[in-house]
Amino acid sequence: MALRRCASTAVAVLLFHGAATSVSAQKGKGAVGAPNTAAMLTALDAKADHYAGVAKQIWGFAEVGFMEVKSTALLQSELKTAGFTITAGVAGEPTAFVAEYGSGKPVIALLGEFDALPGLSQDAAPTRNPLIAGGPGHGCGHHLFGTASTAAAIALKHWMQANNVRGTLRMIGTPAEEGGSGKVYMVRDGVFNDVDAVIAWHPGDENSITGERTMANISGKFHFKGISAHAAAAPERGRSALDGVEVMNVMTNYLREHIPDGTRIHYVITDGGRAPNVVPDEAEVYYYVRHVDMKVVNDVWSRVVNAAKGAAMGTGTTYDLQLTGSVYSLLPNETLAKVQQRMLERVGGYTLTPAERAFAEQLQKSAQFMPQPLTNTALIKPLTIGAAGSASTDVGDVSWVVPTVQLSAATWVPGTAAHSWQAVAAGGMSIGAKGMMVAAKTMALTGAELFATPATIAAAKAELDTRRGASFTYSTVLGTQKPALDYRKGSVPAASK
Repeated sequence: MALRRCASTAVAVLLFHGAATSVSAQKGKGAVGAPNTAAMLTALDAKADHYAGVAKQIWGFAEVGFMEVKSTALLQSELKTAGFTITAGVAGEPTAFVAEYGSGKPVIALLGEFDALPGLSQDAAPTRNPLIAGGPGHGCGHHLFGTASTAAAIALKHWMQANNVRGTLRMIGTPAEEGGSGKVYMVRDGVFNDVDAVIAWHPGDENSITGERTMANISGKFHFKGISAHAAAAPERGRSALDGVEVMNVMTNYLREHIPDGTRIHYVITDGGRAPNVVPDEAEVYYYVRHVDMKVVNDVWSRVVNAAKGAAMGTGTTYDLQLTGSVYSLLPNETLAKVQQRMLERVGGYTLTPAERAFAEQLQKSAQFMPQPLTNTALIKPLTIGAAGSASTDVGDVSWVVPTVQLSAATWVPGTAAHSWQAVAAGGMSIGAKGMMVAAKTMALTGAELFATPATIAAAKAELDTRRGASFTYSTVLGTQKPALDYRKGSVPAASK
């Protein structure tokens, strides 16, 4: 497969607002079936600085799951101004929304995320420098995610108008991807019932189509309750909730030898008491279990729950379990992936300016960094389908009910790990902005192609039916519970609220 570069018009600046993007060298008609898409790419280039500014604002808001009030308002404002009809607060999630244009079939939806992660506050600088001690930061680049999807939706709407294209276009704003399973409640509540195809993307350190299966997971908080007492004068009167947490953790750690390969179990103690001389009457531990196969996740999770039961029994405490999330693995759709691969190759990557290269080289010297060639931002990886991945996403649930395709764009310095301060830093300057526009253009082109070729959508649906099996019926372990809107409670310092 030939690897292509965009013609660059970027200037050597690091400020996010000053980020420029390349103008596509393609002229005339786009891919098979989609007319006049070159004008759509030109329009996106013309608004690159504007969208860089939108993303920079959301980067600064750095709002965690289900608290993204300013972020969702900004994206909704962009879409409303562009002529979309907005429905806010869908699926019981105050910051979720659906923006819609057009009518009838097909119904093509773009996904946008905008939640940040706790504890990753960082300046847009190549050395560690938190803006707010302990504050949140966009370590997974969702400020870019939501903005690029919004940009693509607006460009696609104008293309539909200019070319008299029929159908329904939706931009679906999805909160709390980071552990809150925002999309799961949307799937459960029917938000995707009439959607024919879904287009998404995710920030990363390379340009590629996501053909791998992600990891399914279940997550929840185990809140132990005991009896407080003076730890020295009357310890026999106390029952330590922290003992319950720690015994549970020991029991769970002994499970690791006896679970299927590829399983991941991780936890943090979110509440361990207040003072060493007081027997804690409350304590809490937050768990994740992951595996590519949801059946394995369900089995291992039941064993973790049994560990909690045993720990409570052995320490004379009780516990409550709050399920915070559960997601399926991503189910790749090769039909759509091949379309999006062509569009990504058409858009191409980008090259770093001298100033961006200097930033990247310094960042790659930071601790635990595993550098990759900086030229990777200009490359497009060949398409592969079906490999097992390592991360989790609630896009997975969407992919089991509607054909879904997702790309990765190089918004970070090559070699950057997600959920790191290095990702926050690059996502807050021009490298992030350039990669964001690669994603926006690719999504817009993919949407245009799907609107223009109904046979592709039909083939994608047939593939989905085959991959998931005729007997598949969607369900979630979250059942009928309401979204855990408080799952990030206590994770954000007061100074950053």
